[in-house]
Amino acid sequence: MAIKNIRLEVMHFLEKNIDNFINQYLIPVEKIWQPTDFLPDSEKDSFFEEITELRELAKEFPYDFWVVLVGDTITEEALPTYESWLLGVEGVESAGREDRNGWSKWIRHWTGEENRHGDVLNKYLYLSGRVNMKEVERTTQYLINDGFDIGTGRDPYKNFVYTSFQELATYISHNGIAELAKKNGNEKLSRMCRRIAGDEMRHHTAYSEFVNRIFEVDPSEMMLAFSYMMKQKIIMPAHFLRESGQKMATAFEQFSNSAQRIGVYTTTDYIDIMQKLIGKWKIDKISGLTDEAERARDYLMKLPARMTKISERLVIPTDPHLFKWVMPATR
Repeated sequence: MAIKNIRLEVMHFLEKNIDNFINQYLIPVEKIWQPTDFLPDSEKDSFFEEITELRELAKEFPYDFWVVLVGDTITEEALPTYESWLLGVEGVESAGREDRNGWSKWIRHWTGEENRHGDVLNKYLYLSGRVNMKEVERTTQYLINDGFDIGTGRDPYKNFVYTSFQELATYISHNGIAELAKKNGNEKLSRMCRRIAGDEMRHHTAYSEFVNRIFEVDPSEMMLAFSYMMKQKIIMPAHFLRESGQKMATAFEQFSNSAQRIGVYTTTDYIDIMQKLIGKWKIDKISGLTDEAERARDYLMKLPARMTKISERLVIPTDPHLFKWVMPATR
């Protein structure tokens, strides 16, 4: 049977459990947090006092902190790109027979949860007084307009490797921002980012379980897909950031440097995620592999150590790039 047909059969096999996946890994609308839970309440007389407090606390954060928070917000706001990309994956059907649209149901529910992240972060930035919102909005629109190519094509195996990795990376970034906010005495922002991080961890757990199920029924092809994605490296959505007046994908390096300087998301984190996925999927214990897949496994097992040696030579500039997004602090 052709590889493409096998992948479709596997996707249809997993699709039978889609309602269980939704119940296990996603939270009903009535129970999950909403952006208004973490923002000044416009229905209360204390609304303006709450905004004043938010803006005062926002003055305490360093420049790189705001660069990372803005970059994280923009990538969350580009959700339409990610939803349309996932809806194009082989085996995902957004219309047609009732028993063949389970994956699109998952994607819609996942999108509903993710949509809250950009919403709450955007409102926080708007109220903070530290951000040039028009420049943020322009970058967000560019990111959606430009689209992105993460090297997965329509292959569900590669796409699930990507989402497993990317969701965990997003968890690390939001959780790192939460920790820095707490250290600076901003408990409200810390709680908000920690809740976002919690969503990302649930989503990571879901997508990594999809991969785990595929390893059980199609181990060799899943191993090859994992190896392929690690060889070409995981391209984060922020890779395609650009400021107004710039060409496509020109702001990522400076954004990444800011994240590394404040320790929110580093090369070490990238390697740690790779190692966690290797352990979670028990790559060293999978049996019944073809010779090609065995070679792919060998590559994967040695890769974290190789990348660690390379990362030791990495030098991060000490001075931040001045983005159009971030306003200087005022007193």
